[in-house]
Amino acid sequence: MPTGCGRVDVYSDDTALLRPTGRFGGIEMTELIETEPGVRIDPTERIELLLRDLRGSRSGLSAREAERRLIHYGPNVLRRRGERNWPRELARQFTHPLALLLWAAAGLAAAVGIIPVAIAIVVVITINASFAFVQERHAEQAVEALAAYLPVRAKVLRDGQVSEIEATDVVPGDVLVIAEGDRICADARLLDGGIEVDLSELTGESMPAYRTAEANDVAVPMAQARELVFSGTSCTEGQAAAIVFATGMHTELGRIAALSEQVERDESPLEHQVRRVAWLIALISVLLAAAFIPLAMIGAGLSPINSVIFAVGLLVGNVPEGLLPVITLALAIGVRGLARQGAVVKRLSAVETLGSTDVICTDKTGTLTENHMRVIAIHTATGSHDPFAASVGGDPVVARVATAMNACNNARLGETGPDVGDPTELAMLTAAAALGGRIDPDERERLRRRMFHFDPVSKRMSTVDADESGLLRVHTKGAPESVLPLCTAEFDAEGRTVPLTARRRDELADLVDSRARQGLRVLAIASRDLADEALPDNREAAERDLVLLGLVAMADPPRPEVAEAVRLCHEAGIRIIVITGDHGLTAAAVAAQVGITRGTPTVITGVDLDRMTEDELDELLAGPDELIFARSSPEAKLRIADALRDVGHVVAMTGDGVNDAPALRRADIGVAMGRSGTDVARESATMVLTDDNFATIAAAIQAGRLVYDNIRKFIFYIFAHATPEVTPLLIFALSGGAVPLPLTVLQLLAFDIGTETLPALALGREAAEPGLMQRPPRERGESVIRTPMLLRAWLFVGLIAAVLAMAGFFFVLLRGGWHPGDPTGPGTSLHHTYQQATTMTFFGLVAGQIGTAFAARTERASLRSIGVLSNPLLLWGIAFELALAAAIIYVPVLQRLLGTAALTPSMLAFTLPFPFIVWGADELRRWVLRRRAGDPGRS
Repeated sequence: MPTGCGRVDVYSDDTALLRPTGRFGGIEMTELIETEPGVRIDPTERIELLLRDLRGSRSGLSAREAERRLIHYGPNVLRRRGERNWPRELARQFTHPLALLLWAAAGLAAAVGIIPVAIAIVVVITINASFAFVQERHAEQAVEALAAYLPVRAKVLRDGQVSEIEATDVVPGDVLVIAEGDRICADARLLDGGIEVDLSELTGESMPAYRTAEANDVAVPMAQARELVFSGTSCTEGQAAAIVFATGMHTELGRIAALSEQVERDESPLEHQVRRVAWLIALISVLLAAAFIPLAMIGAGLSPINSVIFAVGLLVGNVPEGLLPVITLALAIGVRGLARQGAVVKRLSAVETLGSTDVICTDKTGTLTENHMRVIAIHTATGSHDPFAASVGGDPVVARVATAMNACNNARLGETGPDVGDPTELAMLTAAAALGGRIDPDERERLRRRMFHFDPVSKRMSTVDADESGLLRVHTKGAPESVLPLCTAEFDAEGRTVPLTARRRDELADLVDSRARQGLRVLAIASRDLADEALPDNREAAERDLVLLGLVAMADPPRPEVAEAVRLCHEAGIRIIVITGDHGLTAAAVAAQVGITRGTPTVITGVDLDRMTEDELDELLAGPDELIFARSSPEAKLRIADALRDVGHVVAMTGDGVNDAPALRRADIGVAMGRSGTDVARESATMVLTDDNFATIAAAIQAGRLVYDNIRKFIFYIFAHATPEVTPLLIFALSGGAVPLPLTVLQLLAFDIGTETLPALALGREAAEPGLMQRPPRERGESVIRTPMLLRAWLFVGLIAAVLAMAGFFFVLLRGGWHPGDPTGPGTSLHHTYQQATTMTFFGLVAGQIGTAFAARTERASLRSIGVLSNPLLLWGIAFELALAAAIIYVPVLQRLLGTAALTPSMLAFTLPFPFIVWGADELRRWVLRRRAGDPGRS
């Protein structure tokens, strides 16, 4: 393997290190290429020197030499620099902190002889680990998707003949034969010919770029070097031969793949918070169990062995066996809900991350706009004209504009199939058709005598066309700042040629700026009759002494639903930053139209950003200015995402091209376009928009906030049971054994595992509380568990439920004739009464659990505001909970296993008010909080 090839230094194991000595469309890169140790070349050097350095020729390689080079350089494929170790990934799912707690619970349950419970916990661990493993395996496919951009076959010159070979067999020094429709499989320098190339996958530019062997651009960025073509791009027109100078992972496409591989994903905010919750629960459980041992030995007089057994029971009871599956299933429910709204989320934890997003970095075209260009005005010396108005057809100047728009064009309007071509050219053809212009593409090609392709440097295109009489005419279209200096005259209202005065030029410049500020794209249209002149051989000869026909203003209208989505984001405290490859004035205008900017935004071009230091960028992003990054590169997106995340923001980043992959991977939420986006972008992103719509991002953020709220609700629900579960053991210990154990370890586990999960899961389907999108985003490091939640769970709702459960226990025990210190073990007269009393404690916990579930449905709003019966899944969960409790209480087999006894109707009636007491107390607490906050309306 050579030590370097392409614009990366490649060491053993294909580890790529970027050397920032040049730029590719704004991307730091190397300009020199090391084809083998000690031999360094410049792909833009004179072709004779390049052929020498590549040891190639215009007639290509011999088959034998190509075989040797294939061994030396390796196949022309994109590959990972290291295979993922799936056994290690699977093992990681079994060693997640919550999984470790579940393992501990299973081990402790087995230690105290509760084998069925231990087995059940192991099953839960296995199901969750398998599910999470499958999700992770589907989320890392970006490099494989990049390989889809390489063609299966390629035409090369071998032994002086054109041969079709596997694209994987192309090597440096090969001469590619490129024709219209071919996808280019390697980075190459043109030897002869000229072609139009779609570079959008690498540069993000929608307009095809003209590449010709006649050019020799050494002082421009590599993306604009007109003699170079790159792997993964497509030839849209023309024919050419090119010598390959980089293949596989050493191409620009491979370099992007290497960059994507180097960007590591951090754990999501929820993953971080769940990890903290797990260790907090473990700490609390261990401390309680450790404190119980001396308390039981000293206070209750238990033996050390029995004290340890009860401490084990306390520890097992405090491990939330249902927390992990409930979180997983709640996120899965959120994923399914988002898919129905047009957002496909590939990583479960990303649903919650959406809820904490406080910055959205969005593209303009296709995301904020409809990605459908339309000519809305043609400005000529006769005034401003709507091309779709019936009254325009008789204007001779407008008619000439229509003819020029049709002639200087390569798009095709599909009569039976889809339209083919650049959106801008399609828009011009549509306008020309509305004006009665000839749009037959075959006729257009028949009359065309010469074409000077669109040049991204000069920003214009020209054709030389004949009319029916044989008269030759030059038609030119392009950016006004490029075309107007070449014009010496324009057509007036009578169709006469009049000089283009300085005053008129100023008027036109003001018109262009005015239209750009309205979010419109403006092109200038000009022509020149050649009369007796010969057919021009070059662009300079053709594009001189032009006569201005008019200015064409085109709009890509904003999506109608985006403005409302932007308003919701602003109300939610979410900052929106536009990062686009478009012109700054156009981007600023669209941003103002949809409400992203409400004042005068700060527009930063790609050149401005490149000049900024990291501190200057941090200061800019931290400031209050509304920002638009125009003419931006993919690395600009990556740099901006890094800067925002470093100061604690949770960033959502949109993208659609191959070159967006690193930024999509780096952002907390990479958002790819499902319709217009590439496979690479979709694979690199966390979320794919099936409708390419910014409004779907806002809906996803709202859904993410809802999921996070609901996760907090069932965490509170689970924590609220800690006090009722610990209280029986504390009463037993503090009484010195005078009060028998109010709840056995087996009954505690039956409550903790059997009756808790379904209601907790149902809380994951709660509707949004009022004002969900009026709250500011939470801080990135904000804990999912906060002190008010713990106080509410442990010392308010949990304490009330514990008091009620103990009231039920003593109600049965005292009514059965028990006195403190009386024996209640097997064989005693009070043993059945004791079993009924522990069963009453169990059922009292269940009844309090029902009240806790209703209390957990809202954090501040009243239950009436969302509907008491609005969550049918919760009602079904409670029904299941009651059915399971009835089975534990009345089924003989379960009675013998868990030590329960049947309760009488009067005992059941005693517990009937428990749910209403728990829920009512918390409803009163929330009412007091709303009154203090001056928000009585949320009731």
